[in-house]
Amino acid sequence: MWRPGFEFEERYPALVYGYHRSLCIFSHVHRGTPERPGLVLGLDRGGACRGFAFRVAPSNRQATLDYLREREQVTSVYIETWLSARLQSSRSVTAVAYVVDPAHSQYAGRLPYYELVRLVRQGQGISGANIDYIRSTYEHLYAAGVRDPDLAALIAELS
Repeated sequence: MWRPGFEFEERYPALVYGYHRSLCIFSHVHRGTPERPGLVLGLDRGGACRGFAFRVAPSNRQATLDYLREREQVTSVYIETWLSARLQSSRSVTAVAYVVDPAHSQYAGRLPYYELVRLVRQGQGISGANIDYIRSTYEHLYAAGVRDPDLAALIAELS
């Protein structure tokens, strides 16, 4: 959300219904390994999620989709999904999102809290320590006005 990696014209605070932000994906590359997985966030079924919608120029649409597919489909744990996002203006737009595939072997589902803590503590991958990912995500969400009490509690536990 804070480092989209593609050219965009505008960024809007948005709300998506039917999915929630969750530490539900075993990370085997960026924040862990298959032998010592970490956890990363994904959009999982149920609830609602606050985040951002990016408006991309029509001339950049295909290049943006190609980039996102390459970035998000490293292990095919996500399903590319077109869904409705409600902007702060109450206007709804159609947006692409990558939601977790519950049939994928990296889907962790809803884990007990002690297991979340253990996996985040052990996670270390090509992009660094899992705890750094959690802290950075929390800080960026907080700065953008998005409150996530679950991440806040995890940060307090791991500090």
